[in-house]
Amino acid sequence: MLITPLLFTRYFIELLPNCEPFQKRVEKFAINSQDCPLFLSIIIPAYNEESRLPQTLDFIADFVENQTYKTEVLVVDDGSHDGTAEVVKKFSAQYPFVRLLQPGRGGKGHAVKAGMLQARGEYTFLCDADLAMPITELPKFLPPRRNGYQIAIGSREGEGSVRYNEPAYRHLMGRVFNWLVKVTAVPGFEDTQCGFKCFHCSVIGDLFFNQTLNGFGFDVEILYIAQKRGYKIIEVPIHWYYQSESKVHPIKDTIRMVQDIFTVRQNDRRGAYDTIK
Repeated sequence: MLITPLLFTRYFIELLPNCEPFQKRVEKFAINSQDCPLFLSIIIPAYNEESRLPQTLDFIADFVENQTYKTEVLVVDDGSHDGTAEVVKKFSAQYPFVRLLQPGRGGKGHAVKAGMLQARGEYTFLCDADLAMPITELPKFLPPRRNGYQIAIGSREGEGSVRYNEPAYRHLMGRVFNWLVKVTAVPGFEDTQCGFKCFHCSVIGDLFFNQTLNGFGFDVEILYIAQKRGYKIIEVPIHWYYQSESKVHPIKDTIRMVQDIFTVRQNDRRGAYDTIK
């Protein structure tokens, strides 16, 4: 169902009274890295990425081999029709820390969920296949640079962040959508949709078992649940390079993501997020 301007306005007005600070609070997961055999997991959702993945995996493999901690790289193939899986298999043969997951076609959120629930790291870093944020920025999300958080979200808007080569219309659309997210679902953050986020293992099970959205709007749902739980979320300013081959359609996917915001609020009203899983 498409959202007409009249329907959008009615839903928006209905939601505004409910956009108060969340009153429900549940006991937080205790931070315990003893059950995490690795320090870092890197999750890369991929759909028809045979052209971009080789360079991305080259950069990431070089980064991993120059770290002192144990890392795994999970590439989640979201039912690609090209040679994405073959590219990953070639890298896996050369780099044992690279693994291919193939949960079938379901959307970006579906692929991310599959990867997150397979991750074995104390910290799990979500990374777009286009590597619009250079992988050398990743240490900004990890100890000793950052400590004591459950979720760190990359921000293209915070002080110290830099956007490169992004068309003005894409930036404007992103700001409008983020404003809508702030007033209806996830207040307090300037950039909920950046594709680079880091999660501590203590909250991954709860967040991603409760995830219901399979499309691009899954970020809003995950952060909504995290705020509902009272998990500590921080923003990390990054350098970000616009990629013209983005899989996000500026019109169709924006409409779907707006619909996803309303779905999240409706889910919460029905108690869908009340149970820690």
